[in-house]
Amino acid sequence: MAEAYPWQDSLWQQLAGRAQHAHAYLLHGPAGIGKRDLAERLMASLLCQRPVNLEACGECKSCLLLKAGSHPDNYLLEPEEADKAIKVDQVRDLVSFVVQTAQLGGRKVVLIEPVEAMNINAANALLKSLEEPSGDTVLLLVSHQSSRLLPTIRSRCVQQACPLPSEAMSLEWLGQALPDCSAEERTELLTLAAGSPLAAVKLQAQGVREQRALVVEGVKKLIKQELSATQLAESAWKDIPLLLLFDWFCDWSSLILRYQLTQDENGLGLPDMRKVVQYLAQKSAQDKVLNIQDWILAQRQKVLGKANLNRVLLLEALLVQWVGLLGRR
Repeated sequence: MAEAYPWQDSLWQQLAGRAQHAHAYLLHGPAGIGKRDLAERLMASLLCQRPVNLEACGECKSCLLLKAGSHPDNYLLEPEEADKAIKVDQVRDLVSFVVQTAQLGGRKVVLIEPVEAMNINAANALLKSLEEPSGDTVLLLVSHQSSRLLPTIRSRCVQQACPLPSEAMSLEWLGQALPDCSAEERTELLTLAAGSPLAAVKLQAQGVREQRALVVEGVKKLIKQELSATQLAESAWKDIPLLLLFDWFCDWSSLILRYQLTQDENGLGLPDMRKVVQYLAQKSAQDKVLNIQDWILAQRQKVLGKANLNRVLLLEALLVQWVGLLGRR
């Protein structure tokens, strides 16, 4: 059974309590807030033969088949490999499922996640099923970046923004999810996860705090000229995900700009980099900071797009420009 999160209570009542369901829902919002669990919960409720208070009963034939992963009227579409595209042949198989009659005599329910993983041909292949699904079929589309979807996909769905929980609610939930972490550590993880509590739990499992400490130490040594850009790029950071590195440098460049504009010492980010951010803001020309931020965002987009990048050369270019903020090469 998918977990029910307290910040979804109102949305759940709204979705599951509908007298008549739309043929397609687009559940969108930041990663790490429980959209997939919400979709699975709704899928179970829609397929259940004897729902209780809007929830699946967990005991009927439909619920037991769904739990066993063998429900004939349920279809899950996701990338065949992590972080890869959903291909057009996968969507064609889905379309074949949609036109069939429900074997248990009720609804058919399709879950697609993440829907933005569909390439252009796959997305186009899905359009007719979204517009005119066969029989009593409900399609649940989960998106972490709905801006990447074709307008024709979005327009054929009931679009439902999923709420980001408040900081207080997230920290309360994280207290139960990460009981071995201190309150300070949970706050740091939530900040690193941009306020998404499930993402914070995932980051903790990946050892993100240790990885960040390594990166922060490297940046400080780079600025003090105790390590070179090449040394950091080739060895010290070799096991740290590129996207994580670019996220942090993008955040730091934004904090530098913010401080240059406001001189607000309360807006310097997490404690581990506050002094560095403030120092760089005081020593750097604003046009240089703007240029490196544009460059970081462009490279980050390439990383997201799975471009074939030379990791060492890319990191070396990043670090040379970072040191260049101080007028050094």
